Amino acid sequence: VQLQASGGGLVQPGGSLRISCAASGSIFSISVMGWYRQAPGNQRAMVATITSDGSTNYADSVKGRLIISRDNAKNTVYLQMNSLKPEDTAVYYCNANIWRPGIGWYNSWGQGTQVTVSS
Repeated sequence: VQLQASGGGLVQPGGSLRISCAASGSIFSISVMGWYRQAPGNQRAMVATITSDGSTNYADSVKGRLIISRDNAKNTVYLQMNSLKPEDTAVYYCNANIWRPGIGWYNSWGQGTQVTVSS
């Protein structure tokens, strides 16, 4: 199973960007999906998570600006980022709890996508 993130890039302060992450492979079920970010010199931190029934959780620093959503049929999670600030600059990683026959539940990370907010 692979988590493939895409959509990162360079955006000006105040701008918007949407990143996505698709899980592919032999997947029976995915429970929580989420986005985490890591800026240089900092630890990886939770940005937002979403359960399979759509319940969301956000870091205080992104509430009201970033919106997480998912398409269960496509095993894909999205992060719509609005009113971006320079401090949002980081590598964004997707994460998912996946269930596979013969393996059970396990946690998986995507490869990360760079988001840079700069004028």
